[in-house]
Amino acid sequence: MSEASRIRIVPAGNNATVRVLMNHEMESGQRKDGSGKVIPAWHIQDVTVLLNGKPVITAEWGTAVSKNPFWQFVLKGTKAGDKLAIQWKDNRGDTRTDEATVASI
Repeated sequence: MSEASRIRIVPAGNNATVRVLMNHEMESGQRKDGSGKVIPAWHIQDVTVLLNGKPVITAEWGTAVSKNPFWQFVLKGTKAGDKLAIQWKDNRGDTRTDEATVASI
């Protein structure tokens, strides 16, 4: 199982800037190891952001996303105490969910 994603939420009025650092190797399947064998693809395919249990962002990723991807976005209509969850699934079927709470300003 991968390490937890780091989530930082910076509230500003009714909005919040969310910064997420996801821990994942994100292998493209195009590189070769020291012996010349292709390293199999292993990357996040689907990402969902939930606010209080409701999906607010969905994304489909591919092999062009870097190792340990950093993602930043702004959510509108947030308030202190709201629960944010980041869910992902990779091409091997591994999944991860990490959660954070919007703090007061």
